[in-house]
Amino acid sequence: MLSLLIVWFISGILSLGPAGFIFYYMRKASNKPWPIRIDNTYRPKISVIVPTCNESSIIRFKLTNLSRVRYPRNLMETIIVDSNSYDGTAEIAGKFLNENPQSNLKILIEKERKGKSHALNYALNHCKGDIVIVTDADCFWPSGILEEAMPFLADPFVGAISGPKILLNSNQTWIIRMEEAYLRSANFLRLGESKSGSTVFFEGGFSAFKKKAFEKFDPYETGSDDCGTVVHVLERNFKAILVPEARFFSTFPTSFPGKIAIKSRRANQLVRVFAEYLHLVTKKRIETARKVIVPNVILYLFSPIAFMIFFVSTFVLLAHFPYFLLASAILVIPSVRFYLYLILESNFLLLASIFEVILGKKFAIWSKPEDRAFLTKEMLIRFDLV
Repeated sequence: MLSLLIVWFISGILSLGPAGFIFYYMRKASNKPWPIRIDNTYRPKISVIVPTCNESSIIRFKLTNLSRVRYPRNLMETIIVDSNSYDGTAEIAGKFLNENPQSNLKILIEKERKGKSHALNYALNHCKGDIVIVTDADCFWPSGILEEAMPFLADPFVGAISGPKILLNSNQTWIIRMEEAYLRSANFLRLGESKSGSTVFFEGGFSAFKKKAFEKFDPYETGSDDCGTVVHVLERNFKAILVPEARFFSTFPTSFPGKIAIKSRRANQLVRVFAEYLHLVTKKRIETARKVIVPNVILYLFSPIAFMIFFVSTFVLLAHFPYFLLASAILVIPSVRFYLYLILESNFLLLASIFEVILGKKFAIWSKPEDRAFLTKEMLIRFDLV
């Protein structure tokens, strides 16, 4: 029994310790001032890439949203790269261009659908901007986002920036309310990472890269066009940071299966991303962001395995010492229940993803999630996005 207690204790430390360390240290770091140069007059030439595949229901909303962004038109181009849509997405974009010739819009067509990163790399060859920004078709920007965000790229050591996601349908179900609470906590951590050097997490709604900071999207083929590209940015000794002012709006699935589908895909990608980080760190090809990367490598690659051992050994101990159940009284505290659920969900998803990656499963082709149906013109008008 002593050996079981030792296994339980060690596995508990290995599974929960990294998350606790990251939460404490990065929440504290998030309150520090920015250690970078911010120039509010910085106005680089930018290229905005919007990858699409069967987005006919929302592509006009997206283009209208981008046309409302405050930025010198001679310094901004928008590139739609469509991956063989069969619902008329490209035709709707073409009609928008005819009606708005001042929009500086390009439309590129891929004849074969090969995945989001492939589409972005195809579009990258046509970008004229010094800054390349990726935004998904279902993500919408406040009109001042570029004025707020570009000053952070004035620092020569900052190679990429991203922004926090705000949910448009946050009050629809408890699933979305939990996701919103998770995003708030995660954004504090990413801000702390950014002020400590670099974050390793980016969002597809707003990811901006200096052209000189990377050569291609997702060069190591992790399946993640955002976080997978940050790997290359850090490898080239640039910083990647979360800018709170660069917030964007999107929706989230209302059903549990819809949520798990998104989370599973993301977990699979992140396992691949951090496996690549592990390789690059051990080969000493990444140095500047090690203090952020190493705890996250442990958290995403090793903690889920330790957590499973901890989870099983907890039930074995409860079978021998039922009075340990008294400790569950702490679950009356709502925040404890919330974080316990997140820990359980995250570790099970990551553990499943680790096995998927070992077996070679990969999400290279993106599909339309259920939350597309929730986007309406009325919702976007209410948030002043169209």
